[in-house]
Amino acid sequence: MKVLLINGSPRREGNTFIALSEAARALEAEGVGEEIVSIGTKAVQGCIACGKCAELGRCVFNDALYNEVREKLVGADALVVGSLVYYAGPNGSLCALLDRLFYSCSDRLAYKPAAAVAVCRRGGASATFDRLNKYFTISNMPVVSSQYWNSVHGRLPGEAAQDAEGLQTMRVLARNMARMLRAGLLASEGRPEPEERVVTSFIR
Repeated sequence: MKVLLINGSPRREGNTFIALSEAARALEAEGVGEEIVSIGTKAVQGCIACGKCAELGRCVFNDALYNEVREKLVGADALVVGSLVYYAGPNGSLCALLDRLFYSCSDRLAYKPAAAVAVCRRGGASATFDRLNKYFTISNMPVVSSQYWNSVHGRLPGEAAQDAEGLQTMRVLARNMARMLRAGLLASEGRPEPEERVVTSFIR
């Protein structure tokens, strides 16, 4: 079993990394493999609604970050997405990547347990957490919870290491995810028979 953790902060080893690393260590202690991928500082192409992914089976934009995460999703049994807070929301570059991944790679995401992590100085964590969870809840992905909402606090790089409650929340989240992976079927097994999709338009 393996969990892919996406660090949505441009700071490779900042507070978001500290939060995800705490979860990763707890996963490892539970015998679950883990890997953290950072989105970095390069510009990330957003979705332009061209619809080409329906024909190609992948996004038409062939950038390295998308390709890397897309390939790692094949071997991942669960997903954790972490973001720092920008104006009470996730990092825009992260959302640009997730928009493309979730629209073009739904088959690599469906039925895999997932969790969101928000890192902030003071406020905006709940809204960021809610925004990220919406990717999972439209994609047939069970959402893993912890003993509190998955937020860690810190302003300057490294300050998250002082948030004892936030780090405990990360450890409990990791142990809950490990338990779900051990207790349930992996995403590739026992999928329900899909119904033909119904799309209702309210414009007549």
